[in-house]
Amino acid sequence: MAFDAGFLRCIMSEINELKESRIEKIYQPSNDEIVIFLHSASQKTKILINAGSNYPRISLTEATSENPTKAPNLCMLLRKHLNAGKLTGAYTLEFERVAVLEFEAYDEMGFKSKKYLICEIMGKYSNIILTDQSKRILALLKTVDFSVSLQRQLLVGMIYELPPKQDKLNPLEIDADAFFDVYDSASPEMRADKFITSNFQGIALSTAREMVYSITNDVDSRLENVEKRTLCRVFFKIMTEINECKATPYMVLNPQGAPQEFSYIPLNYFGSGFVNEKYSSFSKLVDAYYSKKGSDERIRQKSGDIFRLLTNAENRIVKKIALQEEEIAECKKAEEYRQMADLITANLFAIKAGRDFVEVINYYDENMPTIRIPIDKKLSPQSNAQRYYKKYSKLKKGKIELAKQIELSKVELEYISTVFDALTKAEGENDLAQIRNELYQSGYASRMKNYSIQKAQAPKPLKFITSGGYIVYCGKNNTQNDYITTKLAEKTDWWFHIKNLAGSHVLMKCNGEEPGEKDFTEAAEIAAYYSKGDGDNIEVDYTLAKHVKKPAGAKPGYVIYHINWSAIVTPNEKKIKEMQIK
Repeated sequence: MAFDAGFLRCIMSEINELKESRIEKIYQPSNDEIVIFLHSASQKTKILINAGSNYPRISLTEATSENPTKAPNLCMLLRKHLNAGKLTGAYTLEFERVAVLEFEAYDEMGFKSKKYLICEIMGKYSNIILTDQSKRILALLKTVDFSVSLQRQLLVGMIYELPPKQDKLNPLEIDADAFFDVYDSASPEMRADKFITSNFQGIALSTAREMVYSITNDVDSRLENVEKRTLCRVFFKIMTEINECKATPYMVLNPQGAPQEFSYIPLNYFGSGFVNEKYSSFSKLVDAYYSKKGSDERIRQKSGDIFRLLTNAENRIVKKIALQEEEIAECKKAEEYRQMADLITANLFAIKAGRDFVEVINYYDENMPTIRIPIDKKLSPQSNAQRYYKKYSKLKKGKIELAKQIELSKVELEYISTVFDALTKAEGENDLAQIRNELYQSGYASRMKNYSIQKAQAPKPLKFITSGGYIVYCGKNNTQNDYITTKLAEKTDWWFHIKNLAGSHVLMKCNGEEPGEKDFTEAAEIAAYYSKGDGDNIEVDYTLAKHVKKPAGAKPGYVIYHINWSAIVTPNEKKIKEMQIK
C-alpha cells in the first residue's frame, strides 16, 4: 500500500493544523493501536496510531472502537506522561516513515516539559515510542534489544535514534542535476519504476509506476525508453506538491467498487474499470480505506481461540466422515455374505466334514460358475451359514446407522461453516461474545478452556434502508440470524439467503406492502455480500417469512423452507455500505 513517506507527510500536515489542542483521553483498543482524543475551543477529534505489522498508519479518525476494561501498560504510561498535555507540533523526520507528535506536558514535579510521541510506520518494524525533551525513551510499544537487532536497540532509558539510513537520496533535498547524475549512472535496461524506488527514499512502488505510466503508458518500461528530462519533470512536480503539502488524496476503487489502493496522485496505471475517487482530506481517505481492514485485523486477533476451536472441530469431523465412508464401502459386502449363507444352506448335505472351504454352484450368477466359499471346519454347515447371515445382518444395520451418522456429521460441518462465516462479520467484542455463548450452548463447552456462560446481550443485527425506504436487517452470527427470523419477522416480510452456502439471514420489513423490484434486488445483494459467496452472479433464495421454519432442536441459525424464488445478483461493497444505517 502507498503509505509512504510522502503520504505520511501529507497526513502530518493535517494533524499539525490541530496545534494547541489538548489531550482529553488516551485509549489502547488493541495491542498495537493507540487513540488520542484531542479537544480545542472549536472542535474535538482523535488521532489514531497503528503500529501493527499489517496495517500500520497514523491519521485523524472518526471511527469508534471498543476499549478493554483494563488499560494496557503502554496506555497507562502515555496517560501518566501526556495527560492534559497540549499538541505543539506534528511533522516527519528526513522524508522517512517516521512521524513525530510534539506535546507540551508536565513532569512529576508539575513543571512544563516537552514530550515526543514518535511513530515509526514501517510494516512489521512499526513502533510507538514516547521520549522526553532530550529524546530519552520513556515508554515504547515494542522493545528491541541485541537479540533482535545489532544495528539499533530501543529500550527504556536509551536515547532515541532514527533507523539506519539506506543508501538512497532524499527527493526533497536534491535538484535536477543530482537526478540526472543518478539517471546517467543507472543501467539503461533497468525498469524505470525500480530505478525510482531504488535510488530515492520514501517513494512507494505504486507512485513510481504511475510516474512511468504517465509518460509511456506502460508500467514495465525500461529506463532507456523513458526520456530523462520528462521523467525528471514528472518526478519533481510530484515532490514539490508533497513538499508544499498541496497534494490531493485519491483512492482507487476496483470494478466491484472495493478499495484497491490509495495515493497522493491519481493512479491511472490500473487500467479500465478502476476509478480514482478524490477525498477532501488524507485522514478521511485513510479512515475509509482501513475502516474494514483494521477492524478485521483486531477481530482476527481477538477471535484466535474461536478460530482454533472451529478449525480443530472441522478437521475432526472431516476425518470422522472419511472413516465412516470407508465403513460404508465395507458394508457393500453385506449382500455377498447373504448369498454365501444361502448357497451353504442349499448345499448342506454336500458339504464334507473336515474341510475349510466348500465348492458350490453360484445360482446368483447367470453363468452359474462354481465358487469356493471359506468355512470354519470346526463348525457345522448350519453354523457356518448362520455365521454369514449374522455378518449380513450386522453390515445391513450398520450401513443404515452409518448413513445417519454421516448425515449428522455433515450437518455439524455445515453449522461450523456458518460460525466461520459469522467470524468474518464480527465487528467487535460483543459479536465475539455472542459467538462464544452460541458455541457454549451448542455443546462446545468442553473444548473452551476456562469459559463460563456470559449474560446475553440484545442482538444488534446490521440495518440497511433500500431505495424504496424499506428497512432490511442482516444477521452477523447465528444468534442474530435466529433473532431476525423467529422474532423480528412477520408473515408478510420477505426473507433472503444465499443458495446452498453459509450466509446471513436477511429480512426486508414490508409492513404489508409490496416492495418494488429494485428493493428486492438490493436486499438480495445484501444477502449475497454477507455470505460465503464470491464473485459475480451469486444466486440468492427469497421467500415470504411465513414459509421459513426452524425445526425443533435444530442448531442455531438452521432453518428450512420449501417455497421460494431465486435471484442472480452481483453485490457492490460501496453501494451496500451507503445503504447501511449506523
